[in-house]
Amino acid sequence: MAEAAEFQGMSPSPARRWFRRTGALLAAAPLLAGLLQLPASPSADAAERTAVADATGASTVDVSLDSLTPSVPSEGDTLTVSGRITNKGKKTITSAHVGLRVGPTMDGRSAIDDAARNNPYAGREVDDKYTQEFPKLAPGVPQTFSISVPVDKLDLGADGVYQLGVTLAGQTAAQPYEQILGIERTFLPWQPDAADTRTKTTYLWPLISSSHMTAETDSNEQQTPVFNDDGLAAELAPGGRLQQLLALGKDLDVTWVIDPDLLASAAAMARGYQIRSDGESTTPGRQQAVAKQWLGELEETVQGKEIVALPFADPDLASLAHNGKKVTSSLSHLKDATDVAATTVESILHVTPSTEYAWPVDGAIDPSIVKVATSAGADTVIARNDTLKETGSLPYTPTSARPIGGGTTAVVADARLSQAFQGDMAVAGNSTLAVQRFLAQSLMINRQAPDRQRSIVVAPQRMPSASQAQTMAQALTALEDGNWSQSAGLSAATKAKPDPGAATQVPSASSYPSSLRKQQLPQAAFEQIENTQWKLDNFQVILTDESRVVTPFGRAMNRAMSTSWRGHAPDAVVYRSGVESYLNDLVKQVRLIQKSEAKLSGRSATIPVTVQNNLVQGVDHLVLRLTSEQPTRLRIGDRAYWEQPVEVSGGHSQSVKFTANGRANGRASVVAQLYTEDGEKYGPAVTFDVRVTEITPTVMLVIAGGVLLLVLAGFRMYTQRKRATARQAEKESEDGFETDDETDGPEEASDTESGADAPEQPSDPSPDTAPESTEPSATGERVDR
Repeated sequence: MAEAAEFQGMSPSPARRWFRRTGALLAAAPLLAGLLQLPASPSADAAERTAVADATGASTVDVSLDSLTPSVPSEGDTLTVSGRITNKGKKTITSAHVGLRVGPTMDGRSAIDDAARNNPYAGREVDDKYTQEFPKLAPGVPQTFSISVPVDKLDLGADGVYQLGVTLAGQTAAQPYEQILGIERTFLPWQPDAADTRTKTTYLWPLISSSHMTAETDSNEQQTPVFNDDGLAAELAPGGRLQQLLALGKDLDVTWVIDPDLLASAAAMARGYQIRSDGESTTPGRQQAVAKQWLGELEETVQGKEIVALPFADPDLASLAHNGKKVTSSLSHLKDATDVAATTVESILHVTPSTEYAWPVDGAIDPSIVKVATSAGADTVIARNDTLKETGSLPYTPTSARPIGGGTTAVVADARLSQAFQGDMAVAGNSTLAVQRFLAQSLMINRQAPDRQRSIVVAPQRMPSASQAQTMAQALTALEDGNWSQSAGLSAATKAKPDPGAATQVPSASSYPSSLRKQQLPQAAFEQIENTQWKLDNFQVILTDESRVVTPFGRAMNRAMSTSWRGHAPDAVVYRSGVESYLNDLVKQVRLIQKSEAKLSGRSATIPVTVQNNLVQGVDHLVLRLTSEQPTRLRIGDRAYWEQPVEVSGGHSQSVKFTANGRANGRASVVAQLYTEDGEKYGPAVTFDVRVTEITPTVMLVIAGGVLLLVLAGFRMYTQRKRATARQAEKESEDGFETDDETDGPEEASDTESGADAPEQPSDPSPDTAPESTEPSATGERVDR
């Protein structure tokens, strides 16, 4: 490298420069031998073009252009080009040097596309004193280069887009003459003076993520949300994709396009969250601080900026139009997602967004997509001009806004600019080329009709990576420094006066790209969502606080329709099934307890049936119905079935008692079923048997014998009491004729006589005291059983 630097600072001799040019012209000596007999070419540019086009080893060395500054040079600037070279051949290259070549201005947007597709033309060579030499390039060993050249040495003329080539020339032992062995091409926008009329450029800056939050919450009063993974935290953390989009967007004049689901998920994380680990277990999330910081920075950044809120969770409009319309509830979900968008953004960011825009995937539209998009309240559709193609003879790119009928406006984004930063922008060479091509296309739009004011919209990919975001920001910064463009908001672009000759005919459904159609959600997905909604409707009517369930499940079903599932069909199935499965689990928390066989000894008894509620909140508006399947043998009350309203507090059970009346001996089946107040069955039924035993003659004899014994015992007690009373009366009669001295003797006898009857005395109070010792509840408990 030190040796290369030494060569870079040297000024080659005239002889050496002559040798280089001559060697380039003789690159493929056998093929060009005849050219030596022809007259000289009319221009040096043509000779250079022939030399490069005929170079047989132009792909021997890989040339990577890692940086080019400034991206938009002005007079007096110094252009610095840096990168890497790698010998991909098997032979060592000697006497090599890296130099620059400048071609003439490009003559249109298509010419830029053609040049980007490996056009061999490289242009004239810049003064070769602005080169870097490499005495040897060993196979497979990369080396870096950096060349700085004053802009005035590039001999740039009129305003426009110039092709810039970075070439590696050298020789090998097999071909001992100088030839171009490697080349990288890019573009140099040249507009040193401000344009009389600048193009208004609107750039959409998307804050959108995939679905991470489930419908599930911990079974507690706080309703701690559960996330499928901690991927959102990684995106929000320093260096993450969403953190980079926020940090870079702060300094750009862009229109923020935000999915409210991202804000809701980040806000849920900030309050505390759980992560689904495996099976039924969850672990506490640890990134609350990251979510709080990101939301705080976003709120500060977007104040006073133009914000567009997509429907909640960014529903896939094309999937809805092509596969969801036949499913009854699908469009109502889109309406709900649109209605909740503004309130979500306002409550979290404290700004009022615009909700009038619909953004189908890649801006691809057809009549059904437009109809679905506007059904939820949007009146502007963001399309793209590779779908709404120009069919007229306009010699320039028209203004983005145009009417497409029915009071709907299509804002048609420029496809070339919108797709400029796709691919791996983490590779420095890819990033540099993407920036220069973007700037070249932007300048060329202005050069097409320099006196006509136009408004151009750029709608990039929905979820750019961190490196793509960095490249986008680099290009926009350079564009703002240019002299041909000025930034504008999406609302201004929407209101711009349409070009009369611009296309306004929405393409037919058959023209929708097959590659996008293959990624759509199938009709089965919307049917599953509808089935989940039906279950939710039945469940919510029994809840005392339905918002605890309706809100998380409603948002989860919005997420199940998200555009982010494109290309991730298996994950989409798992998510939808998870939402439905969790709802099923909640529904099962309110249920009838299984009951064993009951016995009815006699004609009537009370049968208890237990309703259990394991939810945190209470349930009501439920009706429990008991139905006898053999009403001739057993009736519930005086009918074949009986109903009773049910209300159970959270975490409790309640027994509901029914009177059963037997009509004949035998076993009768009874079905217990919960219903909602509108007559829909709730949960599975519970069936149990009731055995009816009729009173038999033997039982009657036993009962009669017991009654007879009771009567005899009562008669005996009556006679004993009667005799005792007679004795007492006789004694009192005799006492009236005796003296005091004679009284002592009979009293002692009386005591003795009384003592003889003593065993009979305690039996007298028995009929009175026995009932008092019996507990009043005993009868009730027995009947309940």
